[in-house]
Amino acid sequence: MNDLDPLSPVEAKLLSMLQRDASLSVAELAEAANSSAATVWRRIRSLEERGVIGPPVRLVDPAKVGRGMDVYCQVRMKSQDAQARAAFQQAVDDEPAIMEVYSVTGEWDYMLHMVVRDIADFEDILMRRLLELDCVAGTSTIFARRRIKHTRQVPV
Repeated sequence: MNDLDPLSPVEAKLLSMLQRDASLSVAELAEAANSSAATVWRRIRSLEERGVIGPPVRLVDPAKVGRGMDVYCQVRMKSQDAQARAAFQQAVDDEPAIMEVYSVTGEWDYMLHMVVRDIADFEDILMRRLLELDCVAGTSTIFARRRIKHTRQVPV
């Protein structure tokens, strides 16, 4: 399967269900998909082998573990050479509060999504992790007032 190959209707159904609740048993999935348990098991293994799905995880509510502030930080680089990119990637990989990093187009080079305890926590990460990097020219920050919609479900 390449990235453009369509999913079968059974695979699409399984993906939708697994994205809502990864703890469903093969028997429950098979019943909902009107298929046999053996077929569903093979389809799930195939989706895993093809890289369509990864391992099941449990999602944690950041606010319930003291990380109730979402911060989006745009980063502009001084340089895009291999050494600068590697240093930047290592710094963001080493910071657990940085949940997502995107290389973006436009005025900024990267967009980071962080979950932090408060502004002081963010400032510590900004000063200690990002602005100390020689390759970082500057940042711009957006503090989310509240989360309106948050999903990890990809439409299939």
